[in-house]
Amino acid sequence: VAVKDRGRRDLIPPLADALALGVHRLLTWGLLDVPLTIVPAPTRSWAARRRGGDPVSRVATLATAHHPGITVVRALRLNALARDSAGLDSDARERNVAGRVLLTSRRVPADVEVLLVDDIVTTGATARESVRVLQTAGAGVSAVLALAAA
Repeated sequence: VAVKDRGRRDLIPPLADALALGVHRLLTWGLLDVPLTIVPAPTRSWAARRRGGDPVSRVATLATAHHPGITVVRALRLNALARDSAGLDSDARERNVAGRVLLTSRRVPADVEVLLVDDIVTTGATARESVRVLQTAGAGVSAVLALAAA
């Protein structure tokens, strides 16, 4: 939350280290395989602009910089009707993202595993809708990894 809401870019490297460790463990345990595409969970466009970019994409890109066979693809976006989910209960969060997670023009290859990465999972609404959209588009989503849970 400090990275995205308070501009704490100094936290991106340690979060990237944590994500890299999580991905490494999933690979080592055989739960994921390469080639692997990491798709950051979507963020609202205006929020990303205000934050100077999408922190989840930055963390994922840094975490995988030295991992051959792993790519980061910003394949999802939220449409303009999705509002900030802070303060919303579980049902309101589900309604807020239902049908509002959209594919970008960046395609996820159909022949690789996909790992969805989110910054924080509160109710799982964004992750569920993101997985649904990716799977509908033919992507094989193997796992969801969150940097934090609330």
